Amino acid sequence: MLIPLVIALLLWAAWRHEVFPYKIQMLWVLTPKDWWYPGTTVPVDGDWHGSAARNLYDSAFLVGIVCAAGFFGSWGKISRHYLGRFSPPVRALLAGGMALGALAFVWPEALGLGWDPLPLAVAVLSAVALLTGGFEVFSSPFVVYTLYALITALVVWPFARVGDWKGLWLARRARQNPPAPVPTGPKAPPSQWPELREAGEYPAADRLVAEVAGGRMNDVDVARVRRAWAGTARDGVGRAALVGALLREGAGAAAHPSGDRDLPARTAEHDLFLGQVRIGRYAPAERAPAPYVGAGAALGPALLGTSLLAVGPSGSGKTRALVAPVVESLTLQALTGGCAVVAVGEAGAPLGPDAAYDVVIRLGDPASPHDLDLYAGATDPDEAAVLLAEGLVGDLEGLETRRAATVLAQLIGPYRAAYGRFPTVPVLRELLEAGPGTLQTLLDLLPQDRSATAMRRELESRLRQAGTAGDPGPVLADRLATLDRPVFAEFFGGGGGTGIATGHGKGAGDERGFSLRAVARHPIRVRISLPEGAHEEASRLLNRLILAQFQSVVRDRDRQGQGAGHGHFACLVLDDAAGALTQGTVRALQRLRPQNAGVVLALRTLAEVPEALRGPLLAVVGCRMAFAGIPTWDGRAFADTWGTERFEKTEVAHHTVFADQPMTRFVHFLRKKVTGKAVTTEAVTVREVERERWSASDLAHTVPPGHAVLSLTDVRGEHTPPLLVDLRRGGGA
Repeated sequence: MLIPLVIALLLWAAWRHEVFPYKIQMLWVLTPKDWWYPGTTVPVDGDWHGSAARNLYDSAFLVGIVCAAGFFGSWGKISRHYLGRFSPPVRALLAGGMALGALAFVWPEALGLGWDPLPLAVAVLSAVALLTGGFEVFSSPFVVYTLYALITALVVWPFARVGDWKGLWLARRARQNPPAPVPTGPKAPPSQWPELREAGEYPAADRLVAEVAGGRMNDVDVARVRRAWAGTARDGVGRAALVGALLREGAGAAAHPSGDRDLPARTAEHDLFLGQVRIGRYAPAERAPAPYVGAGAALGPALLGTSLLAVGPSGSGKTRALVAPVVESLTLQALTGGCAVVAVGEAGAPLGPDAAYDVVIRLGDPASPHDLDLYAGATDPDEAAVLLAEGLVGDLEGLETRRAATVLAQLIGPYRAAYGRFPTVPVLRELLEAGPGTLQTLLDLLPQDRSATAMRRELESRLRQAGTAGDPGPVLADRLATLDRPVFAEFFGGGGGTGIATGHGKGAGDERGFSLRAVARHPIRVRISLPEGAHEEASRLLNRLILAQFQSVVRDRDRQGQGAGHGHFACLVLDDAAGALTQGTVRALQRLRPQNAGVVLALRTLAEVPEALRGPLLAVVGCRMAFAGIPTWDGRAFADTWGTERFEKTEVAHHTVFADQPMTRFVHFLRKKVTGKAVTTEAVTVREVERERWSASDLAHTVPPGHAVLSLTDVRGEHTPPLLVDLRRGGGA
């Protein structure tokens, strides 16, 4: 600010003392020569034009150097910076003081000051005289005082802008004459239930306010009532029934069918109004955008609707930091009517107590209160065969699922036509291993009328294939044998008869049987415990079967018009998804988003997925999570999926300067002797290059314990880059 001011003062002094270069020549070029004595800038006697031109010439130069000094010295920005620290009245007063100081140099005589004035006023008067042809115009007091006011206004105008005099005047005027308020109705806070009051249901709203004030209403109740109220927006009868229930039961109205209004215990931090659970916080990292650092990382149906894949070795915290909080959040949302959840894991997995679920299935445990329907409540033999084939041979490369489904349908359909129900595991295995004589017995049991013609044709086709070299029946029977064990004798509709003639079990009539189809119809909470120990292959088969069943039942809901935007969100959580993924189930994952459903898949390593499916799996899921400790080959798959980003790279190169002139070489020699360094010049290169967002090595070796790299995509397509998340501060930490 000061350097341009000093330069301006020096230039003005040189101008005033007639030592400014080419000053006279410029004036000669701009004015007629007959105004001056030859070779000078002295006005000719009796000619006022020269004096007026000289005054205007000096003033124009003064205005020019003042404007230039103010521009290069940033006087306006600096003044606003310092004056901005004060309140508007003080700022305006200080600007007025500076304006008075400037006027002291323009009108010193009027203020009784003894120094020479700046030639601004004389310049304006001279310009008017040159334009009007003489000084006679100044005989009018009106013209003279108008010009004086204009000059004063021009001097004061910059200070008025800096002091924001206009804003202060408008604010004062607004306080004196406030605008008339726009007539609007009273806006009640959310705690006063404005949605009910806007509908005229004041008694119901007052009842809920009293419930909250009395501590009889929790966040689950609030979310449930609000969801129920929004769900009856176009149902007058349903809304009237809801209002009546609110008046009678208060916070307990529209309760979950189980009667639960909260979980037995909570371990994570939830926001049921947003439907989210916090799993951690974004950690500071080199590539983390500033808005994300320290922000909470949370998951909800809008994100899980694109499905989530989490990969991390045992002990990395997948279950504790991710699966358990997500399952707890979904069970809470199920109590509000907004979600159905199926949590699948080993019996000892920390997925919450049994009291937090409506249906608990402990496969292989005789004390299990419920059983799993092997066919997911299907009534079509072809659909039941496809589901079962996906679970039995979906991971086999040598046998197509379509062919296996055809073989199963050739047996399941006729059996159902003969007995009125689908076969149990032992019966189906016996049918797959049976020779032509056993199958002929089943054929004889079929009705002889035209209703069973198709089933007879199916079974006859199976009779021709049985025992041939390419018969897939033995392979299917071998796979089904993993479920035909004594530990599963009372499951999958088992128990009862002992042969084909008796139906070999209760089948569809088993009162303990539970079908996953209920998940698509009701906000239900289901916990399925898989067998442990020697039944690892059975657990993998059941994982495949449950995933296929879940995808089928939500797809049926979509066909019935209850997909996205209708009904509740359905989610399947596989705490250990090893062996669960097949070509068919991976392909079906991408269809879950429009069906208002999603899955959470936890894996110890991507090696548990067939190599041909790893790329499609990472491509189809919207949320990906790599925990600390994954191997480099898993990191490479994530790095390829997350891709690259562009950034500016600055390179500085130092080049030694070689001088050609002897004197320059001598100076460089002395400088090198004194400093010990050769004379160099810097070459700065700025390039835009691409780099991996996270490299395989970074994912395998730089992610700290208790952390994970997480990328998210919601159902609308909005996404976040892969960022480091500190999971130790999530949940209840």
